[in-house]
Amino acid sequence: MKIKCKAGLTCTFKSATLYTMKDVLSNNIYTLRSDKGVTQQELGDAVGVTRQTIIAMEKGNYTPSVALALQLAHYFNTSVEDIFFYE
Repeated sequence: MKIKCKAGLTCTFKSATLYTMKDVLSNNIYTLRSDKGVTQQELGDAVGVTRQTIIAMEKGNYTPSVALALQLAHYFNTSVEDIFFYE
């Protein structure tokens, strides 16, 4: 797949999967949190959000920012792709 990059350069990617708004973004936050033995409050405090935000993410009612997704990946010592995925 080739796309235009900055300064008129052409960038090539090995593969790309395009998702539509019909695809459902899911996550493993509940499982990762439970396996680690932390509460929603403790996870929220660790990544700088409220317990309610953690609840909303676990239910699939909230899609986090890239910054929050990266913080969660760092906290769980895994990749963003291992936490968030399309179904």
